[in-house]
Amino acid sequence: MAKLLKANAHHGAIPGFKRNLLLREFIASPGLSVSTMSRAALDFMVFGEAYFYRVPNMLGQVLELQHLPAINMRVRVDGGYVQLLQDGKEDEFDQDEIEHIFNYDVEQNIYGVPEYLGGLQALLLNEAATLFRRRYYSNGAHAGYIFYTNDANLSEKDEDELRAQITASKGVGNFRSMFVNIPGGTEKAIQIIPVGDFQAKDELEKVKNITRNDVIAAWRMNPALAGIIPENSGGFGDIEKIDRVYTSNEIRPICQLFEQANETLREDRRFNWKKPPEDTKTTE
Repeated sequence: MAKLLKANAHHGAIPGFKRNLLLREFIASPGLSVSTMSRAALDFMVFGEAYFYRVPNMLGQVLELQHLPAINMRVRVDGGYVQLLQDGKEDEFDQDEIEHIFNYDVEQNIYGVPEYLGGLQALLLNEAATLFRRRYYSNGAHAGYIFYTNDANLSEKDEDELRAQITASKGVGNFRSMFVNIPGGTEKAIQIIPVGDFQAKDELEKVKNITRNDVIAAWRMNPALAGIIPENSGGFGDIEKIDRVYTSNEIRPICQLFEQANETLREDRRFNWKKPPEDTKTTE
């Protein structure tokens, strides 16, 4: 799932955007900083779960929450958690040392599961269509044609020169122009016969648009917020209203899941943090 973030422009950008919307609702504290929340929120968007380590003080109380990358975390069968480290090493944690926030899955209650999984086939099709077209152009296949001549005035030297230029047009430089002059040649002495029209065959634009819509639907992202260019003159409507509705229906419920991290800090009362008073002016 981490590697698939680079497979498609929208699939790679949407989790970061939803993370930013979540941070907009977040209020930092000494127990949970913005940078820590940012990493955990992105983990939640991509993997459907996030992990915090409850950093203890000398009295065993939780001092702050520290982010642990979800991609390296595993749940132990006998309880507790394991973090996979480099060189095959592992770091074990007890059950009460980890704050595990996850999106519930109806098939199991161990790991979180993202809700965009239903759109992965569309995502992979979108990537395959893009890669096919890129390789198609790189190979020079889009310039495929039959260069047909039937003029007796065309010398062998001219034929060899034309053959060399056509061969050199493959790959880099395949849009190179060519000038041919045949004194006394007939009207159709040289003809360019295209092999086929790639646009009519694979319909790239239709495939890209359909799969793009499936991807943003899987993320439950409004097209106006996903960077989609509207095809009609009216656009998508009032962007501020769309933002308010989307935040209320999609982002704030996720905020409620992360509320359990706040509850951990509140219940333990590891520290008594108050907002510092504003500076006041004094007069003599």
